[in-house]
Amino acid sequence: MEQELTRGPVMKTMLLFAIPMILGDLLQQCYNIADTLIVGNFLGVDALAAVGSAFSLMTFLTSILLGLAMGSGTVFSIRFGQGDRTGLKEAVLASFALLCAVTVVLNVLIFLGIDWIILFLRTPERLKPLMREYLVVVFSGMAGIFLYNFFASLLRSLGNSVTPLAFLAVSACLNIGLDLLFVAVLHRGVAGAAEATVISQYVSGVGIALYTLLKFPHLFNREEGVSLRFSRIREIAGFSSLTCLQQSIMNFGILTVQGLVNSFGTTVMAAFAAAVKIDAFAYLPVQDFGNAFSIFIAQNFGAKQEERIRKGIRTAVLTSFSFSVLISVLVFSFAGPLMSLFVDAGETAVIAEGVRYLRIEGAFYCLIGALFLLYGLYRALGQPGMSVVLTVVSLGTRVALAYLLSSIPSVGVTGIWWSVPIGWFLADALGIAYYFGKRGKMRAKIRS
Repeated sequence: MEQELTRGPVMKTMLLFAIPMILGDLLQQCYNIADTLIVGNFLGVDALAAVGSAFSLMTFLTSILLGLAMGSGTVFSIRFGQGDRTGLKEAVLASFALLCAVTVVLNVLIFLGIDWIILFLRTPERLKPLMREYLVVVFSGMAGIFLYNFFASLLRSLGNSVTPLAFLAVSACLNIGLDLLFVAVLHRGVAGAAEATVISQYVSGVGIALYTLLKFPHLFNREEGVSLRFSRIREIAGFSSLTCLQQSIMNFGILTVQGLVNSFGTTVMAAFAAAVKIDAFAYLPVQDFGNAFSIFIAQNFGAKQEERIRKGIRTAVLTSFSFSVLISVLVFSFAGPLMSLFVDAGETAVIAEGVRYLRIEGAFYCLIGALFLLYGLYRALGQPGMSVVLTVVSLGTRVALAYLLSSIPSVGVTGIWWSVPIGWFLADALGIAYYFGKRGKMRAKIRS
């Protein structure tokens, strides 16, 4: 199924396309949430802290593949909007070759440097064996992550956001079932949680690859004049490298903060491990809406639909703001019960620290919602470098303030939590100012 986003009512078209993406990534978060819930309840606080810290590392490394896939998807969307069949096929071929090569390199580097990585994260000595045990298994799933993200990005660029959702639904249910089997029944510890995740990732990755190859053979069949061209690889790399850099900077900043969090001990580590899952789950819909908005803008940019782009921006801002406010109210109000889902009720110190984190972060989801829209807009209009600048501002502020504020005895770990919304605000201010300052040039680029 292919869907052109260049026609039809703007709000309805955007929402119908975005909702399956949102549901799909919410299901993907279930991979990690299932690990956290089951590990926290069956294996205890030490295992929860180790898996939570490993999650930050996993997010950083897989963000490289996600960034490359997102950048490729922008090129796919533009070519699809232009009706350039040959250009689309060559872009698909170039992107697959690039992502495949990067996946191999990442896997080699990860397994060679795993002990150094654990040391870099300032992991407490008693948690190192648990963390290493989890990482060795979970990183064997990188190829599955590559397959899913590449083919999901391709399908979404063609306007098909439903199929990726279907494969993730099956995979998420499988992951939860295997988590319970491996951890609660077979008592395989943190390695069992990792094994459940890896098996589920391969099911979704291989499944969506086979579906795409069978459903859209015209994108992969050999055709005269279509080949793996260096110019196409360079085009894909030009879009993807900056998007990849943006994603990597974002998650490297989070990884750096994880190391700082680890220095405050197991209680704070466990609180952060649980709270960050809730936090990510809460603002994931506006993140995915920003990605859907980007594909909408990219298709219309390729089709030179200037008025439709303006309407799309207005619709997206209103939708993102309204949803962000609603989620902020819910997270702020139910922070305690949410933490209790992940942590035993007797761990009162862990729950209290997690609640404090959530109430600081959760009050400002409208800021991160706006930032995701800015990322998507600049990526779709061929200015991914601006997305990188906004990421550097947001994460640079976060890291600097986290280290500065947490070093003040009267502030402590709370300074790490407050550094996040401050970074969001500064990046939003810069992104909006740039948009109004360059709006005329952007419109001229759309018409050219």
